[in-house]
Amino acid sequence: MSELVEIVDSLENKISKLLHKLELLSQAKGKLEEELLEMKQSHEATKNSVLEWEEKFESLKMANTMLGSETNKTEAKLKINTLIREIDHCITQLAE
Repeated sequence: MSELVEIVDSLENKISKLLHKLELLSQAKGKLEEELLEMKQSHEATKNSVLEWEEKFESLKMANTMLGSETNKTEAKLKINTLIREIDHCITQLAE
């Protein structure tokens, strides 16, 4: 009978240790999920910042070409033609 008590005690001890490990792992998982969420938000903010800076760079390039820079004159002409086509399309839609 004492062997049975020892086995039950041993099982209770092992189950207690497993439950403690489960709690620790659950807490670690929660922390990692929070960190992942923060990283995703940071990544999205960085991505938006990059897009904003790319737009500013394109605007500066366009302004530079308008001021007489020879390097991007063709690009400026293409951009102006595109803008004119878009305006013509808008006018056509308004006229209908």
